[in-house]
Amino acid sequence: MKRHLMLFLALLIASGFNSGAVAQTKTREQLRDEIESKRSELIALEKQFLAVPEADRTAFADLLAEPNTGLIRLLPREIFDSETYKKNSKTITMRGGGAYYSFVRLTHEYGFGSDIELDHDQLSVGFAGYDYGMLLRIHDVSLQDLSAEYPYAAPLIRYSPPTYEEAIRNEQRAFSLGTVIDGLSLKRIVPVEVNATYLLRSISYRDSDILVGLKVIRRDSDGSVVLAWKLLKKFKAPEVDRRIVAR
Repeated sequence: MKRHLMLFLALLIASGFNSGAVAQTKTREQLRDEIESKRSELIALEKQFLAVPEADRTAFADLLAEPNTGLIRLLPREIFDSETYKKNSKTITMRGGGAYYSFVRLTHEYGFGSDIELDHDQLSVGFAGYDYGMLLRIHDVSLQDLSAEYPYAAPLIRYSPPTYEEAIRNEQRAFSLGTVIDGLSLKRIVPVEVNATYLLRSISYRDSDILVGLKVIRRDSDGSVVLAWKLLKKFKAPEVDRRIVAR
């Protein structure tokens, strides 16, 4: 019996050495190609995970037939963005964890002029540098009926971003706390409400300045939300005047 056990262990060790030897037969070029292949597979899976259900595309077919419209899914940052929430497993490899979107560059990848974020069941705008913006919950109105002529859009359109750094920082603080313009309460963060419609003004210095209409279509079991959107107006991107203001 002892002899049989020793023979069995010897076979196990030998097989381990052999499998290791086989693994080492791959060249560095083959390993690199395998890594790239796996990365491509992962990117494709992430795109599927971020995809919007076909049923929603069918329901909003008339909206999607218009230019500068779309449907997107946002993933909750507190679950999928492990760069910020270190305790999370890195389910989504893209920067920002699928929680952001740029309506100008049409990408979820954070750092490319992101205009909106989903975090802890809240939507927000303005994330880095001088960037900031405002969100307004409006009455239930279809995005097809929403335009730059909509009455509640007027104050957001008339708003002119400042150019001096001190004034920009003041505006960032004001919208973070909440401020009133022409009787409208505007904030950079608002709670997610299914079937609610929002106006968003996103200001990114030197890059873009846009007004977008949004409608929350659904909230799924993983905390993600699907939004319909419509670009209402593009403004000239503001510049920062770095000259010292005389006091």
